[in-house]
Amino acid sequence: MRKVAVFGNTGGGKSTLARQMAEVTQLPLYPLDVVQYQKGGGKIPHEDYLKAHGEILARPEWIIDGYGCPSSSWERFAKADTLVYIDFPRWIHYAWVTKRFLKGFFVNPEGWPENSPMWSSTLEGYRVVGLCHRHLTPKYRQLVADATSTKRVHHLRSPSEVRRFLETIRQEYVSFAHP
Repeated sequence: MRKVAVFGNTGGGKSTLARQMAEVTQLPLYPLDVVQYQKGGGKIPHEDYLKAHGEILARPEWIIDGYGCPSSSWERFAKADTLVYIDFPRWIHYAWVTKRFLKGFFVNPEGWPENSPMWSSTLEGYRVVGLCHRHLTPKYRQLVADATSTKRVHHLRSPSEVRRFLETIRQEYVSFAHP
């Protein structure tokens, strides 16, 4: 596991899981929201994002968390040796978008640029949950089904599966570091 793509619908805990994986594996973490957005939430020019994304993909190791855009997502999935797909029921995504909004009054959301606009980002999150579920979820499910013979694939369908997955990673890296 050297090139890891963590993906799924908004509000599913991708940034939290990716950060925890990076802590355990010591792989460098690249949250795409930080790559794609400036402080305050404004997007960088698309060409600049694609260039930065390509430079990350060229590195020997990475954990990349997020979506970016269609072309960069599928390029990332192709280059990854490990796919971690968070695929919770829609209601969890809506609930966690709300939780992120409420926590955002006290701390910046994990993996977000500083001073991100919480209200408009939350409204956008609610919109994206439904769109992603209709348009991307079927494609993501097909991707992970097709990739099982060529990549390490983790299709996580509940918060408890995420916890078990992370514990497995911890055990693998402890035994790897201390044989």
